Amino acid sequence: MPDTPTLDVAALRAAFSSLQHGIAHFDAPGGTQTPDAVADAIRDALVHPLANRGRGNLAERNADDIVLACRAALGDLLGVDPGTVVVGRSATALTFELSRAISSAWHEGDEVVISRLEHDANANPWLIAAERRGATVRWADFDPATGELDPEAVAALLSERTVLVAVTAASNLIGTMPDLPAIAERVHAVGALLFVDGVHYTAHELVDVPALGADFYTCSPYKFLGPHCGVVTGRAELLEGLHPDKLRPATDVVPERFELGTLPYELMAGVTAAVDTLAGMVPGEGSRRERLRRSMAAAHTHEDALRGRIEAALAELPDVTVHSRAARRTPTLLATFAGRAAADVSAHLAAAGVNAPSGNFYAYEVSQHLGLGLTGGLRIGLAPYNDDEDVDRLVAALGSALG
Repeated sequence: MPDTPTLDVAALRAAFSSLQHGIAHFDAPGGTQTPDAVADAIRDALVHPLANRGRGNLAERNADDIVLACRAALGDLLGVDPGTVVVGRSATALTFELSRAISSAWHEGDEVVISRLEHDANANPWLIAAERRGATVRWADFDPATGELDPEAVAALLSERTVLVAVTAASNLIGTMPDLPAIAERVHAVGALLFVDGVHYTAHELVDVPALGADFYTCSPYKFLGPHCGVVTGRAELLEGLHPDKLRPATDVVPERFELGTLPYELMAGVTAAVDTLAGMVPGEGSRRERLRRSMAAAHTHEDALRGRIEAALAELPDVTVHSRAARRTPTLLATFAGRAAADVSAHLAAAGVNAPSGNFYAYEVSQHLGLGLTGGLRIGLAPYNDDEDVDRLVAALGSALG
């Protein structure tokens, strides 16, 4: 097997004007910094002729070309047919839209399973839908000691009445990456659908939605260098069978039937630029999917090395508990401090030019299941542009805060 290529972090950082402001960013799980190429693509879309998409004139063609290019880029990123890629305001909004369409076929007595690892965006839409349709909700618990979600914990809740299972591909709070293919096998064995929140996962792993076994998969481009919007994809035959509320003149073609109103063309241009930036992190030939595979592997190795440094430093500090313990997890660490509020530690870091926020980050169930209430902890999240100097500054600021 060939060696994983090395990520040229200095070259990558030079592509981000926002990184020239002297701040060490460990806040990527809430949204990454944006490379100049993405901002340029957004501006370029807006300063050229633009209209509602079509092929009749230059302005219409520009819009149509942007949409097609964005779907193609996201198809390469997620390993799916571009014709199944839906773009919307946010992953949360799209999950709510899909929850309404999917649950329209539910009946009283049906059952929905939600994992305790979920961001509330992949929990509350299903809770609301279940309540409206008279369905029962069952919770799949993860082990708070290890952060692991055992596929058998999900399987134990499944029955012939199960209609949908909602599971994250990676916890945005503690980084746990459940064994989705194993979960999907059990979910599909009872004829249920698997709805996967891939918002945190997409930023760190090469996504292959079919291989994961997801029937639906959401992500947010602003978590992987792009602008603020959301994406959902699903199996083509499932999307064809759903009929969301829409305006009468709006097309019934998939994926457009799920995209309410005029699309954010300039943001979609930025999404394409973000995917191309990811694919270009390691120079080389090949298709965009092949370049993404190479670049994401290099980023994974780089982020893992930095995570190891941070974990080692945290282990040396007094009264620190790290709650990110799963065997497979993203480079995201949740820490709490005996006798110190995480918010106070975060404020101390911010004063030192290190951004690492505190809270539960909408992962209500995770935080409470860990025994942290809704307070959560300090979240330290890495992105490909973080470097050893960032880690040095983080470690020094933590030592000062806790010393």
